[in-house]
Amino acid sequence: MKKINTRTFFRLWRYLEKYKGKFLGSISLTVLMSIFNVLEPFILGLAITEIGRNISDMLKGVEGAGINYAYLSKILLIYFIRALLYQATNLFSQMFMVDVVQEAMHDLRRDLSEKLNRLPISYFDKNQFGDILSKVTNDVDSIANALQQSLLQILNAVLGITFALIMMFTISWKLALIMVVMIPTAYILSKHITKLSQPYFRGQAKYLGRLNGFVQETLTGFSIIKLYGKEEDSFEEFNAINRSLNKHGFKATFISGLMSPFVALVTNISYIFVAVFGILQAMAGMMTIGNVQAMAQYVWQVNQPISTITQLSAIIQSAASSIQRVFDLLDEEEEVQQEVTFRLPEAIRGDVAFENVSFSYDKQNPLIKNFNLQVKSGETVAIVGPTGAGKTTLINLLMRFYDVDSGSIKIDGYDTKELTRADVRSQFGMVLQDAWLYQDSISGNIRFGKLDATDEEVVDAATAANVNHFIQTLGEGYDTVINQEASNISLGQKQLLTIARAFIADPKILILDEATSSVDTRLEGLIQKAMKRIMNGRTSFVIAHRLSTIRDADLILVMNQGEIIEQGKHLALLEKKGFYYDLYTSQFKNEAE
Repeated sequence: MKKINTRTFFRLWRYLEKYKGKFLGSISLTVLMSIFNVLEPFILGLAITEIGRNISDMLKGVEGAGINYAYLSKILLIYFIRALLYQATNLFSQMFMVDVVQEAMHDLRRDLSEKLNRLPISYFDKNQFGDILSKVTNDVDSIANALQQSLLQILNAVLGITFALIMMFTISWKLALIMVVMIPTAYILSKHITKLSQPYFRGQAKYLGRLNGFVQETLTGFSIIKLYGKEEDSFEEFNAINRSLNKHGFKATFISGLMSPFVALVTNISYIFVAVFGILQAMAGMMTIGNVQAMAQYVWQVNQPISTITQLSAIIQSAASSIQRVFDLLDEEEEVQQEVTFRLPEAIRGDVAFENVSFSYDKQNPLIKNFNLQVKSGETVAIVGPTGAGKTTLINLLMRFYDVDSGSIKIDGYDTKELTRADVRSQFGMVLQDAWLYQDSISGNIRFGKLDATDEEVVDAATAANVNHFIQTLGEGYDTVINQEASNISLGQKQLLTIARAFIADPKILILDEATSSVDTRLEGLIQKAMKRIMNGRTSFVIAHRLSTIRDADLILVMNQGEIIEQGKHLALLEKKGFYYDLYTSQFKNEAE
């Protein structure tokens, strides 16, 4: 992780300065609060000095000597007003600061959300979803807590130390010098301890992100873990990450916790010196007893802010690590937003061409080399081949999830690199093997393909996808809410709903990652009928898993290691008795067995 620098904190300030009116108001009230706080020992000192003088006069037998209640009443009234103003400024400064921080964190979360939408697919391929989620939630919460709990307290601590020293120098510069020595000593100790603990706070944030990522993946695949009896392995992996988090968390907290006792030790030594020398000066008539009391109390007023800073050290350092992680995410390289050379017309034919396309995820290991393909509008192209052949990569390139290294992909003669990604993707509909639905009503999930679709269009799309009858059997029909895991409907029904969603979008080009391998024969027939209906009149790319479903494709591409090694219609490829023939016959042999 990169070293945290001043620039990072200035970037955080840019979120706060939008609300600088309330922010400055909070700071101003904090300054007043510190002034009211530092006046307390001085005011009490006046009362103690007066009482001491009155008692001394009474002991000496001075005529008319007694307690000066009128003077003391004025002092107590001033003290009460001071306390009232102190509490009021404290209340409103906190209220303003909480408002500022919450608004700033709202803006930060909004920027993170917008950033995630601009990141390339490759970022999500390389990073755990749980760790990304941790940055957007846990790390932002850590920053918010630190700002709300610590910012004003640190400012108040700095002001408290400053004003207390001023008052001490006003009363006795000699005794004040003791505190001048104490504060740098405490600062040097704190700085050294902070330097030792900071790497562990960064490690704590890192392993917390890993733990979130692992838990998210484990819960997603919990049934698979149970199926293969991998509970122990999963538990051991969790334990390994948890132990690392525990080790870094303990060391971070323990080392940062050393500040408080060390600072308290320095303060107590200073208190002893101030008390002893103060009493000696009072006995010599160089100071009043009230001022001695005030000086002793100012020692604790200096100690209290230093203790506050040390106690907040863990929160501050944790927030510092979180700030760095959040801005690291905001600094990630985005998808290149090139200048738009062309715009696709509203109605396209749907011709697609791959011209000398080469691509690799890793520059050292080329995947697709000099790939060429011409697809006419309305044709169905099936893509088959073993795992790792490049089938899904072709779709990623077609959708511009990744850009080609060389060559071009064209839609109706327009190079997709000269179009915006949004323009390219708006021409496609997708039905994937992993059906994705979100927590909403069935009509809302279908309408996701066209947000302004009418109820009639939703029903028509569901009918075309052979799912209308099933929806009608549900208690609430189209208003039935699909739960977060979409576990209250079957896999086949989810696939039919995604087909309806693609149908209502009415795209010119379709991408179908055939999704019939995990359903029964009856649902397979319904899905196949729905897919044929949606493919009618559209250019379609089908990633085929069951080769029996692509016999009627206009063109079958047989891929291996990123290259088209065979192409043609089903019967023609079988007659060649090549790679496709081997795939086809072996699949039917396996199914027969």
